[in-house]
Amino acid sequence: MFELKPLHKESIPAALDKAMRYRLLNEPLQAESICLDILEIDSENREALITLLLALTDQFDRRLKDRFRKARAILPRLHREYDQLYYDGIICERRALAQFKRGGPGSGYVAYEWFTQAMARYEEADKLSPPENDDAILRWNTCARIITRNPELKPEPTEIGVRFLDV
Repeated sequence: MFELKPLHKESIPAALDKAMRYRLLNEPLQAESICLDILEIDSENREALITLLLALTDQFDRRLKDRFRKARAILPRLHREYDQLYYDGIICERRALAQFKRGGPGSGYVAYEWFTQAMARYEEADKLSPPENDDAILRWNTCARIITRNPELKPEPTEIGVRFLDV
């Protein structure tokens, strides 16, 4: 239908700044589009991959399943094991938040499972992080506080809840 126009390689830093700004302005579709443009000319650009992943997770409230799959598909392209674990934690945490906000029968159980998966990823990432990087600890603590403050977030009393985690 339309042939997309390629960016100039020299414009990548400015385009990354714009993508981050659009995320802050709660315009994840625009940020996603910019990152896809960047990745067309620099497929290994770490910042673009991470910003794309985050822009996809910003859309979990609206389009969970396809955005979740796309975000998870980016993880192997992040070459650092720390990045893979940390950003998988973010994907799980944001899926938990989307599930919790959506509500409905069993949502507290499902959200709890996703929060605990996120916390497990953050614990693994923390083992690989340098002493000056406590990002994984900060995220773990946030998940712990959310669970503690919301009594409806708890493990399901039976094994039925496991099926909800299948994608």
